[in-house]
Amino acid sequence: MLQNSPLRGEILSVGAALTWAVAVLLFRVSGRTVHPIGLNLFKSILSVVLLVLTMLLLGESLLPKTAWQDYALLGLSGFLGVTLSDTFFFQCLNLLGASLTAVIDCLYSPFVILFSFLFIGERLNVRQLLGVTLILSALVLISRSKEKGLPPRKNLLLGIGLGTLAMVTLATSIVMIKPLLARSPVLWATLWRMAAGGTALLIFLPFHPRRRLISRPLFSPANWRSMVPGTFLGAYIALVAWIAGMKYTLASVAAPLNQLNSIFIFVLAAIFLKERVTKGKMAAVALATLGAFLVSWA
Repeated sequence: MLQNSPLRGEILSVGAALTWAVAVLLFRVSGRTVHPIGLNLFKSILSVVLLVLTMLLLGESLLPKTAWQDYALLGLSGFLGVTLSDTFFFQCLNLLGASLTAVIDCLYSPFVILFSFLFIGERLNVRQLLGVTLILSALVLISRSKEKGLPPRKNLLLGIGLGTLAMVTLATSIVMIKPLLARSPVLWATLWRMAAGGTALLIFLPFHPRRRLISRPLFSPANWRSMVPGTFLGAYIALVAWIAGMKYTLASVAAPLNQLNSIFIFVLAAIFLKERVTKGKMAAVALATLGAFLVSWA
């Protein structure tokens, strides 16, 4: 039914937002005991296994005949969007918590639109500039707030910086493969993008001075209770739905629907993680989410 729906891209984008929101809560729990690099590595390896099994069950080729440039492009996208972006994101999540990370996450849309304008010819207008202004206002509001319940200022500013880097690299990684997605199988593109990101982490880890501290928690079954479902939802279901949404609709339509995850995360974090709801947080999420819709809706 979804395959034949004219709104399949939109449906997949909303589904990705909701699934990712639940995964973020699970990653937040995992981040209390697992280093961001270790969590990213675990997530990448398990999602590659899940994708390979899925493709084998569906009879899809793991190595379809295509230009080597396509594999190289997916590899670069994986390095930016998995190795770098996901590590930055997990660090931001640890520093700020889920609800504030939802505000930073709204930067994804402006960067997608900016890079879509620069590289694949999608348009910018006054409404989108207003949206960017609202998102930046939300970040300023949070960074200058002195409300109780916020992280220490050092962690707050560092988290905002890391979160911004996460959104820049994430937006770059998806826009650069948008033309490739239009003519490629979704699972194949997702697999090789994730495999490239995980491989880069595996190469990097042995040279990290804290490699034992990073890798040891990955073998604890107690940590798997949140890492496994978080990976299944966030790095398998949500990731495939996100890339498929980008494939089947315009980037400027998929991005604001993906951005619904900010509202989902804020609400779910308050309910399940008992993160404190303050007027500043509510105002920032409202401003940033409205800005994301204005900046992205076609």
